Amino acid sequence: MLNFKKVRLMTKIAVYEKKDGKEDIHLSKYYKTDYVRLQVLKSIISVTVGYGLIIAMILFYKMEYLVRNAITLDYKLIGTYILGFYLMVITLYGLGSFLGYSMKYDASRKKLSRYFKLLKRLEKVYNEGTRES
Repeated sequence: MLNFKKVRLMTKIAVYEKKDGKEDIHLSKYYKTDYVRLQVLKSIISVTVGYGLIIAMILFYKMEYLVRNAITLDYKLIGTYILGFYLMVITLYGLGSFLGYSMKYDASRKKLSRYFKLLKRLEKVYNEGTRES
């Protein structure tokens, strides 16, 4: 005879494993600090590459102006603006990714704890079934 409690638990576990479970189980292999640092580092590298590409596109767009006024430009001021804006962008993205990935890790841990509780309940149901047999 079917044990509906066991079927419901197994269905909940299977649905979790299909949707969020893969990523959550993958995240559980990391400590929180290691995971967050890795993601922040990836974010900073991505932002640096993107910022460099944007600066290169701006330079190519303004190339004629730069060549005409090469002698009169204040390169120190331009470099200061570029570096200052870069530092602001890196800080903004670094903090944003730090907060975002910290919250993602915490949410993943909560879901995993619920998953493990379901597994323990399923184990109890199996043990009750073997005692009755």
